[in-house]
Amino acid sequence: MKSHDIVERNLPIFMVLTVVAISFGFLVEVVPHFFLKETTQPIKGLKPYTAMQLEGRDIYIREGCSVCHSQMIRPFRSETERYGHYSVAGESVYDHPFLWGSKRTGPDLARVGGRYSDDWHRAHLYNPRDVVPDSNMPAFPWLFDQALDGRYTAQKMRALRFVGVPYTDEDIEGAKEAVRGKKEIDALIEYLQHLGLLLKHKR
Repeated sequence: MKSHDIVERNLPIFMVLTVVAISFGFLVEVVPHFFLKETTQPIKGLKPYTAMQLEGRDIYIREGCSVCHSQMIRPFRSETERYGHYSVAGESVYDHPFLWGSKRTGPDLARVGGRYSDDWHRAHLYNPRDVVPDSNMPAFPWLFDQALDGRYTAQKMRALRFVGVPYTDEDIEGAKEAVRGKKEIDALIEYLQHLGLLLKHKR
């Protein structure tokens, strides 16, 4: 009996060898990136999200925006001509979780910051078809009514500092007041307007 027949007919051996193969691949392909400056260090000018931007990002996740919009521009001409500079890991070192993804029911938003006015975003989020007639994006009118109370903002910052985001004590102490009473739509727009500003758009 050939050796591969023994492996294929013996489930425990097959499972062990599969784990060994996957582990070896992980060690060779993934682990080295943990030690590369390009993937572990923030790009020049990168700062942690403000309290409002952090709350806006959580609203973005809560409402499922990342299901239809990626935040990862691939280094291909077709992508960079449409969206701007390709995404680099150093832009996202403070993001927990990452929102890169690959699903694009709607356009990529990695460089959406500054492309449209706040008023455009307000109109678009209240009823997307008012500004993009063929859009199949749902409306989010409740964001205009719901207010933030800041109850957990400081706790979120403490948790993020624990995993390496450089929030200061002052950032954390002022977080609740920075967001309390503000509308969710304002926080979401602040987050969107922050995206991709450090790497210039390509036109």
